[in-house]
Amino acid sequence: MKIAIIGGGIGGLSAALALLEAGLDVEVYEQARRFGEIGAGIQISPNASRLLHRLGLKPAMDKCGVRPLAVHQKRWDDGRTLQRAPLGPEVEARFDAPYYHFHRGDLAALLADALPTERAHADHRLVGVEEKGERVIGRFDNGLSIEADLLIGADGIHSRVRALTFGLEKPRFTGCVAWRGLVPAERIAHLDLEVASHNWMGPGAHCVHYWVSARRLMNVVCVVEHGTWTNESWTDKGDVADVLARYEGWHPTVRGLIAAFPETFVWALHDRAPLSAWTKGRVALLGDACHPMLPMMAQGAAQAIEDGAAVASLLKAMPDDVPGALRCYEEVRKPRATRLQEASAANRIRFHLPDGPEQQARDAAMANGGDRSLDAMDWLYGHDAAGLSPRGAGVTTI
Repeated sequence: MKIAIIGGGIGGLSAALALLEAGLDVEVYEQARRFGEIGAGIQISPNASRLLHRLGLKPAMDKCGVRPLAVHQKRWDDGRTLQRAPLGPEVEARFDAPYYHFHRGDLAALLADALPTERAHADHRLVGVEEKGERVIGRFDNGLSIEADLLIGADGIHSRVRALTFGLEKPRFTGCVAWRGLVPAERIAHLDLEVASHNWMGPGAHCVHYWVSARRLMNVVCVVEHGTWTNESWTDKGDVADVLARYEGWHPTVRGLIAAFPETFVWALHDRAPLSAWTKGRVALLGDACHPMLPMMAQGAAQAIEDGAAVASLLKAMPDDVPGALRCYEEVRKPRATRLQEASAANRIRFHLPDGPEQQARDAAMANGGDRSLDAMDWLYGHDAAGLSPRGAGVTTI
């Protein structure tokens, strides 16, 4: 079985490695001139890290990743911890896999290093997709045409595969604008920050920060409502003074982190309504191409990794029925991804509540354990996307 993956980001690369592990013939085509990710931090929870460990990536992940001890939900002005939930040894013991924080570039690089170089093709921008019988033809702007038994679109929220297969559809601007910054450890040593994820919640905004790149850098993301910036690019430079002005009155730790930014980048947060279909014949979508979600559940990359493991498992089990395997993939993955899209959108509202009765009720629920107990996270962290077995018309989790 020959498989073409369009998109060489975290989702496409992890899918390629899972498919190779399943004994399938895979080629990856990336439109950029080299493989790699831009951006800043990324969280990989046990539901995804266990899948990458099975691919032999644990040593590389341990080298550049950071294992946080906990996640803190904090109040915006006085810094009071509303909830501290474990992410360290307790989570690893319960779910048999660790929780990691990475720089996106570090994770993409270790995935690319694990893929045989002859299977990775940069500078290939897709311009056409056509099914002919039991083959799919992909055409690129450099004149190359390829044939495969199936084609997977792992090419992000502006997916060319989705546009060519299902038609054009614009992402929705949520009204939220984000700034990100990577702060060298030496600039904020005086803040004495724990190796944990911190989420500061306040009226119309929140701020998340955690260590990445073997604790050499602190990743900081500031998200505000009612922004006027609408460009989605992760490479548009912002002004640190603008971020500080928006976070006037916030806790000195938040303002100290922002003030330490060497530079900042600004982008508008977009999402997309759940698609009616992820697959069509021998073409399938994966990750942000079919289920982009806001970052408020920290599951975007993890769900793309789950997608790759699931499609590999089903293709290995159903090698003689590619369209059937892809239909099963959509059937089993879509409800879970949709649930996380909806939870992420709900957290946007919850994180940004103005001070008042609703905020007080939220804080009281967090103080009582809220939704971050190990039992409450079992559906998310305990899920094994590779443990799938087709039975009849449906799919059963082993």
